[in-house]
Amino acid sequence: MRQWLIDIRKSKKLSTYKVAEMCGISQSYYFAIEHGSRGRLLPVNLAKQIANALGFEWTRFYEN
Repeated sequence: MRQWLIDIRKSKKLSTYKVAEMCGISQSYYFAIEHGSRGRLLPVNLAKQIANALGFEWTRFYEN
């Protein structure tokens, strides 16, 4: 689970649906990203879209 991602989203008072909409992906796909069921490696372009929508550095997805 990417608790840090959930915490950032909640601090911005955004739903998983809204973030998914902002990134052009389905809510179920975004939920899977938050909860780790989509594996560790996201496509870079998607990592950048999510980071841009939530206001953090996209490379955080690839940190240990």
